[in-house]
Amino acid sequence: MTNVKHAGAGGKQPATTAASATPAEVSVSPGHARRAEELAERDLKQVARTLRRNILVSIAAAGSGHPGGSLSAVETLVALYYKVMRHDPSNPRWPERDRFVLSKGHAAPVLYAVLADCGYFPPQELLTLRKLDSRLQGHAHIMTPGVEMSAGSLGQGLSFGIGQALAARIDGRAYRVYVLLGDGECDEGQVWEAAMSAAHYRLDNLVAVVDRNRIQNDRFTSEVMELEPLAEKWRAFGWSVEEVDGHSIRDILLALKQAQGVKGKPSCIIAHTVKGKGVSFMENNPAFHGKAPTREELRQALEELGV
Repeated sequence: MTNVKHAGAGGKQPATTAASATPAEVSVSPGHARRAEELAERDLKQVARTLRRNILVSIAAAGSGHPGGSLSAVETLVALYYKVMRHDPSNPRWPERDRFVLSKGHAAPVLYAVLADCGYFPPQELLTLRKLDSRLQGHAHIMTPGVEMSAGSLGQGLSFGIGQALAARIDGRAYRVYVLLGDGECDEGQVWEAAMSAAHYRLDNLVAVVDRNRIQNDRFTSEVMELEPLAEKWRAFGWSVEEVDGHSIRDILLALKQAQGVKGKPSCIIAHTVKGKGVSFMENNPAFHGKAPTREELRQALEELGV
């Protein structure tokens, strides 16, 4: 594998798929068979719409899952996987790959949708989400091609990412590590222990992205534990911090580019997002943190997304 940036390359699809035997509203869209360099901003927005469709369809097919926090993180993963990270779907364990760690592991549907779209496994496999013997479990698991860390308990991903960033330094490798955290997850003490550690070791190959959608589980984050001033907290722990519109791919890309230039300290990007983004009745609605849409809700959601 040459040292190239790779994204959006759909693999060969089987002639007969599970999706072909299902109604249109519960079928997934095929992968985008183009490389990152060929995807303009308008194309990336279309990718994001396709991913939102596949997230909702997979959760509806499972009858359970976490749509809200998956939908809020779409643009972050689009920016990373289609424009920033070096990765190879044909060789998920390529030693020089950049690492993505999903610390908020319940948002696995967005990661699965991206991995399928990029060609790590067939998109039709998304319809097996949460099924027995499926590689796509309710929380991200390393059995899935492209998944770096098995998730479950919140608060652990940043520590795992620190281990990977330190390993890169020890092994003399140039890969970077990106960790996606939930804002509610930042209630966990381990997050702040890790934040202190990353600054202590001056891990400038580490970027934490906080999905600041302001909802956790069944209520707003401010009702559970007030996080503000969140940016100042990260800065106080020794991090370089940027705040962005988490649904602007352009803004996220600019922040990620700036993070690449930071030396001697880790970077944190606070992405201000809307939980359930793209679906009117899910947006800012705590009820859809962990609830699958009904058939009628799915139909309405896909109409609103225009996919």
